[in-house]
Amino acid sequence: MTLAPPKFSTLGCRLNAYETQAMQDLAAKAGVGDAVVINTCAVTAQAVRKARQEIRRLRRENPDARLIVTGCAAQTEPETFAAMGEVDHVIGNSEKMQADTWARLAPDFTGETERVQVDDIMSVRETAGHLIDGFGTRSRAYVQVQNGCDHRCTFCIIPYGRGNSRSVPAGVVVDQIKRLAGRGYNEVVLTGVDLTSWGADLPGQPRLGDLVMRILKLVPDLPRLRISSIDSIEADENLMQAIASEQRLMPHLHLSLQHGDDLILKRMKRRHLRDDAIRFCEEARRLRPDMTFGADIIAGFPTETEAMFDNSLRLVEECGLTWLHVFPFSPRQGTPAARMPQVDGARVKDRAARLRSEGARQVAQHLTAQVGRRHRVLMENPHMGRTEQFTEVDVAAAQDEGAIVEVTIGGRTQDRLTA
Repeated sequence: MTLAPPKFSTLGCRLNAYETQAMQDLAAKAGVGDAVVINTCAVTAQAVRKARQEIRRLRRENPDARLIVTGCAAQTEPETFAAMGEVDHVIGNSEKMQADTWARLAPDFTGETERVQVDDIMSVRETAGHLIDGFGTRSRAYVQVQNGCDHRCTFCIIPYGRGNSRSVPAGVVVDQIKRLAGRGYNEVVLTGVDLTSWGADLPGQPRLGDLVMRILKLVPDLPRLRISSIDSIEADENLMQAIASEQRLMPHLHLSLQHGDDLILKRMKRRHLRDDAIRFCEEARRLRPDMTFGADIIAGFPTETEAMFDNSLRLVEECGLTWLHVFPFSPRQGTPAARMPQVDGARVKDRAARLRSEGARQVAQHLTAQVGRRHRVLMENPHMGRTEQFTEVDVAAAQDEGAIVEVTIGGRTQDRLTA
């Protein structure tokens, strides 16, 4: 009897989606079948609730399949998922990337398979970024170069799900990107949990800027290199030089800012102050005038007053932030912020809405400024692509997916450009 291939459900971040693809390859090689795998997120208490809901839904839809739970929520609270009657196996974040784990879940495995396989993530010293050659659409590939985090922000559980920071060696990254460029990818995005900490655990302690410069030098036929979220306070000299001099490095940075008030930043245990953020944005834009910024900002962090919130609201304008990811604060059990005096829920919701409104105003301003300009657009499907600043463009004439086309922007909708 032929077993159906396992089904996968992914919650949370881009890195989880990347790792799901790696797990699909590992499960296929091991011959795992008739199983459902859910790759969970633990970033908020709501994310864990969503994981439990998804498990119950998947069990109803697949009553006879083995149900395997993995990901950050499985790593941080394995007992929660082991206690669910719907769950057959709980697998940790390190274990999910190991071939042996999937071999023990194969139907022809004769030994005993532990129901819960979750070891101490803090003891893990390697990351598995080499397992797959990119992830994404036919137009853009994502390459994991780093995993884990050495910092302990007071609102964040992720280090306990991902472990300490560890880097993929530069040579491995370059070889992977060479293969992707050779397969026709026109854009590669470097990803990680704390990307600017890349290299700290490698011989000689290279920095992210060193990796970027090396990629651009050694893969000359890669048209576009993009960096995902960075911590601006860790931006090194070579990264700033690359921003200034390398046109193939895309002029779009997503910044992990989190707040605009110095006291709240200290209570978050962030390593920058508001003036540091403003200075970085001013310098990056001086070096690359077409630079655009996205940012993560939390609304309603414990002890946040209206004046403190106003500092976040003003930071959007002062840093020139275009693409906001706004997170209404929700306490995450196990973090210091959950024990701090909380802001009223209705007030948190209102402040998040006001931040999103300011973000929408910034997007509208950016879109309007592009009308009449020429842009090089990487096509994600025949009629939609993105500019170098990551702005979506609807293109009237059908184009080849993955092609870079030059267009004149003729107009805009609420959240996109048109050409």
